[in-house]
Amino acid sequence: MSHFLDRLKFFSKPAEPFSNGHGTVVDEDRTWENAYRQRWQHDKIVRSTHGVNCTGSCSWKVYVKNGLITWETQQTDYPRTRPDLPNHEPRGCPRGASYSWYVYSAQRVKYPMVRGRLMEMWREARKTMDPVTAWDWISQDPVRSQQYKSIRGLGGFVRATWEESNEIIAAANALTIKKYGPDRIVGFSPIPAMSMVSYASGTRYLSLIGGVALSFYDWYCDLPPASPQVWGEQTDVPESADWYNSTYLMVWGSNVPMTRTPDAHFYTEVRYKGTKTVAISPDYGEMVKFGDIWLAPKQGTDAALALAMGHVILKEFHSEGQSAYFRDYARQYTDFPMLVLLKEHNGTLVPDYFLRASHLDNNLDETNNPEWKTLVIDETTGTITAPAGSIGFRWGESGKWNLEQKAGGSGAPIVPMLSMINDSDAVTEVGFAYFGGKDASDMLLRKVPVKTIRLADGTTGLVTTVFDLTLANYGIDRGLGGENVAESYDDDVPYTPAWQEKHTGVKRADVITVARQFAENADQTRGKSMVIVGAGLNHWYHMDMTYRGIINMLMMCGCIGQSGGGWAHYVGQEKLRPQTGWTPLAFAQDWVRPMRQMNGTSFFYAHTSQWRHEKLETGDIASPSAAGGTGDLTLLDYNAKAERMGWLPSAPQLQTNPLEVAKAAKAAGQAPAAYALDQIKAGQLQFSCDDPDNPANFPRNMFVWRSNILGSSGKGHEYFLKYLLGTQNGLLSDEDDCITPKQVKVRPAAEGKLDLLVVLDFRMSTTCLYGDVVLPTATWYEKDDLNTSDMHPFIHPLSEAVQPLWQSKSDWEIYKGLAEKFSEIGGELLGTQQDIILTPLMHDTPGELGQPFDPKDWRAGECEAIPGKTMPNMTVVERNYRDVYKKFTSIGPLLETIGNGGKGISWKTGHEVDVLRGINRTVLDEGVSQGQPRLDTAIDAAEMILSLAPETNGHVAVKAWAALSAITGRDHTHLALPREHDSIRFRDVQAQPRKIISSPTWSGLESEEVSYTAGYTNVHELIPWRTLTGRQQFYQDHLWMRDFGEGLCVYKPAINTKTTEALLGTKPNGNKELALNFLTPHQKWGIHSTYSDNLRMLTLSRGGPHVWLSETDAKAAGIVDNDWIEVFNVNGTLTARAIVSQRIPAGMTMMYHAQEKIINVPGAEMTGKRGGIHNSVTRAVPKPTHMIGGYAQLAYGFNYYGTVGSNRDEFVLVRKMNKVDWLEGPLETEDGSMV
Repeated sequence: MSHFLDRLKFFSKPAEPFSNGHGTVVDEDRTWENAYRQRWQHDKIVRSTHGVNCTGSCSWKVYVKNGLITWETQQTDYPRTRPDLPNHEPRGCPRGASYSWYVYSAQRVKYPMVRGRLMEMWREARKTMDPVTAWDWISQDPVRSQQYKSIRGLGGFVRATWEESNEIIAAANALTIKKYGPDRIVGFSPIPAMSMVSYASGTRYLSLIGGVALSFYDWYCDLPPASPQVWGEQTDVPESADWYNSTYLMVWGSNVPMTRTPDAHFYTEVRYKGTKTVAISPDYGEMVKFGDIWLAPKQGTDAALALAMGHVILKEFHSEGQSAYFRDYARQYTDFPMLVLLKEHNGTLVPDYFLRASHLDNNLDETNNPEWKTLVIDETTGTITAPAGSIGFRWGESGKWNLEQKAGGSGAPIVPMLSMINDSDAVTEVGFAYFGGKDASDMLLRKVPVKTIRLADGTTGLVTTVFDLTLANYGIDRGLGGENVAESYDDDVPYTPAWQEKHTGVKRADVITVARQFAENADQTRGKSMVIVGAGLNHWYHMDMTYRGIINMLMMCGCIGQSGGGWAHYVGQEKLRPQTGWTPLAFAQDWVRPMRQMNGTSFFYAHTSQWRHEKLETGDIASPSAAGGTGDLTLLDYNAKAERMGWLPSAPQLQTNPLEVAKAAKAAGQAPAAYALDQIKAGQLQFSCDDPDNPANFPRNMFVWRSNILGSSGKGHEYFLKYLLGTQNGLLSDEDDCITPKQVKVRPAAEGKLDLLVVLDFRMSTTCLYGDVVLPTATWYEKDDLNTSDMHPFIHPLSEAVQPLWQSKSDWEIYKGLAEKFSEIGGELLGTQQDIILTPLMHDTPGELGQPFDPKDWRAGECEAIPGKTMPNMTVVERNYRDVYKKFTSIGPLLETIGNGGKGISWKTGHEVDVLRGINRTVLDEGVSQGQPRLDTAIDAAEMILSLAPETNGHVAVKAWAALSAITGRDHTHLALPREHDSIRFRDVQAQPRKIISSPTWSGLESEEVSYTAGYTNVHELIPWRTLTGRQQFYQDHLWMRDFGEGLCVYKPAINTKTTEALLGTKPNGNKELALNFLTPHQKWGIHSTYSDNLRMLTLSRGGPHVWLSETDAKAAGIVDNDWIEVFNVNGTLTARAIVSQRIPAGMTMMYHAQEKIINVPGAEMTGKRGGIHNSVTRAVPKPTHMIGGYAQLAYGFNYYGTVGSNRDEFVLVRKMNKVDWLEGPLETEDGSMV
């Protein structure tokens, strides 16, 4: 409607004045105001969240108007907490509030895209060839494959159709399986909890074709190895609401207000009720301003600080003064009373193995697993006995795996003796390894009370308790005489407050005060002292020593398993609450078992050839009491040894295609597993890990989804680019001064191992830039999924507020479409095959009872090669590749015939599958899946998870608790019976977040009376920890743990990565170069790499990569705030703006994690190429003690235990840039050709 005539009324105004002549009336057009009125109008609100690996796991309102997402705000309808506890809301942060920007931004990947050179060759080949032949013609020809590999990361994508993209991928997968084996196809996707169905879509596809799922929690270095070592648990922690129940709260290396924004209010609110807070951090982080006390140890020295605090606690509350609560707790719930043998090494007694029933005459009458039953002395009788609860009681018998203070055999009550100090046969010197420097001997001799016992072989042996060893290790003077013990806190003896002061810089008086207050509070409140920890501590090479130092304090003070107390480790969104319902979906366990899984760190260390540049000698980190030859092997040798012995998984597994091995077995008239074993023994069949640079052992196809590995977590970024991808890189290292493996074959370096990199993402991330095929996924507001976190007890959804835009699809639909195309192409090529799968000796299975004492290597002729005992398990599965799509889209029969379970517990699930037939409907088409429940949509998949998981189905919860009750001999079903008839469906969580149900696969309770906290059921239900002793362990007795000096907690300084000396001054630009410790904490303006390219976050931050420096270091290097600087070492180089701040201590520099190189990054002067990312200057360095397997809690589990990707020990050179070059000329490849 025209408003032209309205203008003619301008001159007709009312004559009467008003407002004392100050008012006027006009008849102007005011329709422009509607833009403001309508801005907040909407057609509907849809509940969703952000699947971004953020522990916040916040529920959001997504507003939709005219079919468009307009904005988002926080949901405020979480179930309420009890009256004395603050609610979980409000939850959210500015990063999440900016997500809707992505949906319609230029960053969206809108269509399938393929690298231009690859697509050109593909279309040419397809004119005359079938898909598999076409892929063979391209990928297996060195010249043609180099044409597209060499330009990865340099742009040049063209739009493709879904049909073309799926055909390329399916053909590549089919050829790889045929030519090399299915275990050459790998997938990387992290953190299932953030979008469970999306993760499962990819791994389900991989599992059905025989591919490999790579772990992530260990590769991220978010996995705390100390947790499996001490508790046999991957990670279990309190929900954030339990912080409010604490009465003494330490925040140690975790910047809660910045990285746990939605939960930080519990941290601030608890102070109003009088809780004392202590902040421990080398820099002035946001959490420090909320602390009553700030301790600022030098970065990397936290273990020294923790050990000094432990020294105070042991001296004042366990030795000179004694807390009855602490002693009773330690006696029942820790390994303090367990007996340890002492052995002689070079004339010195050192701790050996736990005394086992098998060490004594007639196995102490223990007939089941006597080698795995640890022993104590009963104070009331003075006899040695096997208390119930050790891992030997878990497998092979029922009803005795509990923490009742009874003898496992007779059931008689016992009182385990904590110390022999008042009842010893002698006092003798015992040696303890010391790594803290030249201020003390590398072997500290300290007096320990001991008893002499007669062993089964007729000889005598000396034993003591873990308690007595621990006090000696901490240097406590117990009046036994000798040197290396401290009478006073001022004595400069290892692990005293005075000793730590010279290592950490923290005043000894502050250490004494905090330790004393921490313990006094725990004593008076029965354990309500808590320590919040995070990546700031866990990303160091010796992170387990730091964590065990802190965990030791908590165990000494009886804090674990008590509400308001304990260990609160927060990193990524690791808490996949309905895990047992999700696992069969994710790994196709409803159709085939087992699946192939691989620990990410070992995989990337080997196949990105980072081992070729290794400089860390294992002898440098070994104990002076180590067995001979410990320091002879390299880290890669240790890793290969662990894979051969079945301790770690492997990928690829065998040098020969496993399908061909099965065929050869058939031709030889043998069963495939038996044939493979014979061939391995004869040396005719090799492990891939023994020859990683043999082309037969390359990973060939890789899927990356829900991840930005090359822009975020890829430690050794430049090694990825050079060796795995074969493209332009900034690697400055050579192999001349590096360590050569002794047992692994070394060939000339191979580059460009991957034939195909497929990336799924909603935005053009760094990883997408290096992909060969990039597929557009739906955003978190365009798909249906499930989300949980460790920070709160709720499960809630991602929801499809609008249909996926452009040609994007949900992850489920993408992999479903790929499965259909693969069934067509791969089914014709491959048909039905037998596949031999190697799996390690897994935790929470009888396989964790591997070799009980000194491990023997079958390859060295030390023992027989026995699958499942001294080497990996070997299982034969049959795959009909024609049925991949049918199996992907239906629930298989194994859940009805075998059942389901997790963490060593199993139960029947036939009823739940039958219910799913009604919910999801059944498959009508003829074939293998006819009559089975359907999995057509992501919601169908979500219903499968919710129906099978005890956390979301009360009937299953009761069955699961009943199964555990049969093992422990105690009834635990009362924990789930009140919610037996609760069944959470997908539409329920769309209506409101739902609180989950208590499950025996977790160690806390979901209760209105008790906030969730880890270890609660262990302490209050007397369920053992899943460790060798069944208790929390101060002592680790595996040979490798002792050989590397980590049987007991010790201080180990940061390792020397030797990455700066070779470059110092080699390519000067006229500015001073400073060597600084390089740290990568999590940032304020992004969640990992997501949001780092978001315009709203860029506007609020510096708008590109930035590195923090201290004022002191900046002045020394002539750097002022906002200068362009270059940060480099032999691993690579990066460019960024300098932020100069007094909050940073001298000697360190910080570059917040996952700032990508796709925004505002100039060229580097060292390389002449575009500057890198934070991981361009890092390299993964695995640790041998994380390779241990088949040994109770030290056994492999996917994301449970294994090598981790640490990076905080790294040093870099920092200098001001002389010339900032944006490299805006024509783009050329290494050979000078145009892209």
